[in-house]
Amino acid sequence: MKPVDRHLADILAQVRPLAPLEVDLERALGAVLAEDVTSPVPLPPFDNSAMDGYAVRAQDVVDVPVSLPVTEDVAAGDGALRAIGPGLVARIMTGAPMPAGADAVVPVEWTDGGVQKVTIHHRPELGNAIRRAGEDVRAGQVVLAEGTRIGASQLGILAGVGRRRVRIRPKPRVVVLSTGSELAEPGQPLGPGQIWESNSFMLAAAVREAGAEGFRAGAVTDDPARFLDVLDAQLLRADVVITSGGVSMGAYEPVKEALAPLGRVAFEKVAMQPGMPQGFGLIGEENVPIFTLPGNPVSSYVSFLLFVRPALRRMQGLPAGLPETVQATTTESLRSPAGRRSYLRAVLTGHTVAPVHGQGSHQLAALASANALVVVPEEITELPPGSTVEVIPL
Repeated sequence: MKPVDRHLADILAQVRPLAPLEVDLERALGAVLAEDVTSPVPLPPFDNSAMDGYAVRAQDVVDVPVSLPVTEDVAAGDGALRAIGPGLVARIMTGAPMPAGADAVVPVEWTDGGVQKVTIHHRPELGNAIRRAGEDVRAGQVVLAEGTRIGASQLGILAGVGRRRVRIRPKPRVVVLSTGSELAEPGQPLGPGQIWESNSFMLAAAVREAGAEGFRAGAVTDDPARFLDVLDAQLLRADVVITSGGVSMGAYEPVKEALAPLGRVAFEKVAMQPGMPQGFGLIGEENVPIFTLPGNPVSSYVSFLLFVRPALRRMQGLPAGLPETVQATTTESLRSPAGRRSYLRAVLTGHTVAPVHGQGSHQLAALASANALVVVPEEITELPPGSTVEVIPL
């Protein structure tokens, strides 16, 4: 069987980052920057008040309490050139530019709130409550580096440095297609021999969690010709296709039957549990990556984490590899088949990890109760309680 690491390496060798494009800020959320973003000006652009209060010369308020005349009001957005002389103060609002000559701000709470004359009860330190020009960002400074995922705060700084459009790598468009004549749409009554289809919901959600766009294409029956018709139609909107089911060794394996003769998708046994049957290739005129995952839901989900998610990261211009792990101590003994790397569903609490009851590849409820996968290497078949193990947090 093929090692997990080699299978992922073969996938990543064939996957390329999507071409960058320029979009308006409103469309950039969740995408990955394809450029370094610098600030054209210092932030703040000018010295301004951090509080509502009074702009003063610190040397005029050494001995307190002291009453001083208020010469003017300075509001946020005031563009006039203003200055205060010795023994004078200006009432100032948060964000307003500091008048020339002022070197401290007295918060209104330290005063009697006077309008024409103010009594100051506490002495401010030099520079008190002043936001200095450039203290957040220097002119020309890189505020976001290429490869940064754009969230709400990143959108904030993009707008804050005056950008209206930004160059990004778009979110990969991923079509998810399940196969199986036994599958019924959730919400519909079950017929004899049927189960409700869950994989496409789970995988489309996992795609979105990975920063891509997930589209459910529903389920198709075990008819290879019908599968190919649906696949051809979906390629028009897909940067990636994920299928689940139809890749094992049974008599009705529509994905394998439909794609194997084309010679562009390799179907292999990977040394892992769950998820041994795997397929990957490039299809269509645009060489769209297709992942043919096993149909058991736990196998499908683990396969997504190990192989699809790293590929989606590569397509977004991000570092790609196997999921990061942490070390923990297992509370129970663990078993694993010889020659396969096991991914056991578990609950991670602090530095200890406990396997959940129900490790079958069909046991979706057990997966839903887990928050981690315990990784048991290929050469190990049994571990006693108290062993240190590598764990993938989910």
